Amino acid sequence: MAGAESAAGRQSELEPVVSLVDVLEEDEELENEACAVLGGSDSEKCSYSQGSVKRQALYACSTCTPEGEEPAGICLACSYECHGSHKLFELYTKRNFRCDCGNSKFKTLECKLFPDKAKANSGNKYNDNFFGLYCICKRPYPDPEDEIPDEMIQCVVCEDWFHGRHLGAAPPESGDFQEMVCQTCMRRCSFLWAYAAQLAVTKPSAEEDGLVPSVDGKGDQEGAKRENGDHQAGPLREDTPARGNAAATDGKEQTNEPGTSSSSEAGLQAASKKQSLQGDSQFSCKFEELKAKPFLKKDTATYWPLNWRSKLCTCKGCMKMYADLDVLFLTDESDTVLAYENKGKVEQASERRDPLMDTLNSMNRVQQVELICEYNDLKTELKDYLKRFADEGTVVKREDIQQFFEEFQSKKRRRVDGMQYYCS
Repeated sequence: MAGAESAAGRQSELEPVVSLVDVLEEDEELENEACAVLGGSDSEKCSYSQGSVKRQALYACSTCTPEGEEPAGICLACSYECHGSHKLFELYTKRNFRCDCGNSKFKTLECKLFPDKAKANSGNKYNDNFFGLYCICKRPYPDPEDEIPDEMIQCVVCEDWFHGRHLGAAPPESGDFQEMVCQTCMRRCSFLWAYAAQLAVTKPSAEEDGLVPSVDGKGDQEGAKRENGDHQAGPLREDTPARGNAAATDGKEQTNEPGTSSSSEAGLQAASKKQSLQGDSQFSCKFEELKAKPFLKKDTATYWPLNWRSKLCTCKGCMKMYADLDVLFLTDESDTVLAYENKGKVEQASERRDPLMDTLNSMNRVQQVELICEYNDLKTELKDYLKRFADEGTVVKREDIQQFFEEFQSKKRRRVDGMQYYCS
């Protein structure tokens, strides 16, 4: 017996001790992550009335819009209320999207929360994600046939998700980047290569390929010639012959007379001032200034640090370029997923008060032990209950949660009623 007790004691010493405070803090961390993903989305009201929401959590229903049908996206509230028993794809977030639930793409299904919808949302953009396919390999996630452990990263431009190994350039090992632009979007928005040389987390090196192509797509030699500074010498070459021609036209010999010397010096000063003004105006655009420096274009994705968008030029010409490429959102810091997540955390924190932590601080040790036992029972049973929904791929509805707690309370009452107490 002594040996058994000793072994049990050693076993208990090896087991990690977790306090109720640890459990609550872990749950709070999970709750914060959920708040970040949902970004303060309303779980009860359809977002359609808000128009094209700047950024929101979205889902696609493969039950209502399977592959081969028109793609459609639904908001958080509709995923609960209108598609609770359906198979859904979580799309994380999309920008400038309006809920499609119940419109012409859904045939017989009518939205329970906002039935009076237009037939289609022309401003919405769709991709293969709406059918549960991602990356250039067009595979599902998680992929049961993919045995290679690989994280997926969302492109900030096209908002598709990519395996790190399919981006042409591996994500920085430190993970110290905030946003990624895939190689397809880098080809379409080639102006970003001029910024990448200065701002990207992993800067493309000209030594790797020995090429310095131009950002506007011209040949390598022409680009290298221009970016090595020939265009800066333009004003000088233009001004020097002008001064020579003026001297030849005058037909006068140069002398050391004060008047001639002063006139020549004044001309030089004027030319120098003109050149200086031309240089200033030349680089009034950040993009033009960066194009004047050597940079490299490669067929890879790029990784960008926090606040890199604030470094983009916002002059009139660049803003027109962004509009033509449909990437004006790159100049908006509030468009970032980080800003969206922080918004959800702040809104949730302002509304949330944790009564359990307040109650815990007012309890004695015995009451705390009783509470953690009850909590563990609840956590175990709830986990098993929710696992059924995860295995079936269905959404948990409000009615399901209510049913769980009713059954849990009923079991608890039976346990308490069945207890027998003995006096020693």
